Amino acid sequence: MKRATISETKNSLSALLDRVRHGETIVITDRSRPIARLEPMGREGASGPDEGRLARLERAGVIRRASRERLDEILRVPPIAPGRGADIVAAVIEDRRGGR
Repeated sequence: MKRATISETKNSLSALLDRVRHGETIVITDRSRPIARLEPMGREGASGPDEGRLARLERAGVIRRASRERLDEILRVPPIAPGRGADIVAAVIEDRRGGR
């Protein structure tokens, strides 16, 4: 992980952003203390509390995110809706026998 001081960041922001575009994370320091982090946004500019971590794990080959097609396929499966008073264990066993 690259470290850059505030003055280095001001003087070479374009170069640092280019490195971030290529997947690198840059830590900005003030008198050797980390104060900020520049990191890639992830897929399609998505952002969230875990997006940076997920992007790093994906780049490292630790995880592989689901494709949109696979996610749509999973979401099309209807949920199990046991009736009133139904035995949930029996519903799960039946679901497994059905190959879902």
